[in-house]
Amino acid sequence: MTAIAEERAPTARQIVPAEERHADELAFLAAADGGPRPPGWALTPRAVVTFICGSGGESVGAPGVPSRVIPVKFVGERSLVERCVVTLAGERGLLLTGEPGTAKSMLSELLSAAVSGTGALTVQGTAGTTEDAFRYGWNYAMLLAHGPSSDALVASPVLTAMRTGRIARIEEITRCLPEVQDALVSILSDRRLSVPELSGTDHATVSAAPGFTVIATANLRDRGVSEMSAALKRRFNFETVDPIADADAETALIRGQATAVVERAGAAFSVDDAVLDALVTVFRDLRTGRSGEGWDVERPGTVMSTAEAVQVAASIGVAAAYLPAGDPLDLLPGHLLGVVRKDDPADHGRLLGYWDGPVRRRAEDGAALWRRLWDARKHLQ
Repeated sequence: MTAIAEERAPTARQIVPAEERHADELAFLAAADGGPRPPGWALTPRAVVTFICGSGGESVGAPGVPSRVIPVKFVGERSLVERCVVTLAGERGLLLTGEPGTAKSMLSELLSAAVSGTGALTVQGTAGTTEDAFRYGWNYAMLLAHGPSSDALVASPVLTAMRTGRIARIEEITRCLPEVQDALVSILSDRRLSVPELSGTDHATVSAAPGFTVIATANLRDRGVSEMSAALKRRFNFETVDPIADADAETALIRGQATAVVERAGAAFSVDDAVLDALVTVFRDLRTGRSGEGWDVERPGTVMSTAEAVQVAASIGVAAAYLPAGDPLDLLPGHLLGVVRKDDPADHGRLLGYWDGPVRRRAEDGAALWRRLWDARKHLQ
């Protein structure tokens, strides 16, 4: 095969969109649940909740449809997901808030895939995001050649969602400047968008088709960066996505996602349960400021999120696969140091304090795993 042919050959993707990754389940749930659906929805609200939260180990089916068990995809309170679904069914904006790394974006994507069949209509909020990202832009070559026309108009993901009756996703909305955010106020209130440049044509106003709404996400750490106006806040229902409460559930999630990362790197995940248990314990202790034994822990300024724990577990897994050398547990302190150094240099001292506190005390109590971690303290220097 020539170099050019190789470039044109299909290549594997690092991340497959949720609607493709779970296409069989979505098709099954659409066929199995014949209940009422809000206008424009691909699934019933009940099926959307089942798709995201799983069927609890029970088989789901319907007459003429082979039953199957739906696995959990979002580890969190079912009631939270149900409230999100009710909000979307009422065509109201949904704002998911929480600490970084609590799977807000994943939940947003899963909801969009189940309701609209796609999570691709997405705007990534930044300080450089303009109103065009929420409204429309122009193909300037066509605009100069032929003037304003519907063919020259470049629809934003939000405008496309309005036309097709789907969900538009806006990531990190509070990273956008306030005047850009407020472009959404009239869209969410009037459910239409005026295009003054096309005045006098049938395309001068775009009205939202049934099913259109917006899911936005915002990190609590970004509060005050670009505070939302009171008018825009009133257009959203706010839901907070909290860190995973159950340690076993968090461990299982980290194992599953880290396994997927390592497999994409071309290797098998071989980190043993003891290392994962230690990783989850350290993250939860530092996140909450208190150990499982009730000892006080000085919390670092950085966010010790589940997402960060997944990356640490994946890094240890890749190292074990490609650079095997000694005890994988020896790698944990160095990767933890890489996590806590992101925001505040003083967090290095806080991590050392954790090692000199809970890690040392557990080692002195005779726990072999923590003795190994205590011996690895030198990697924090």
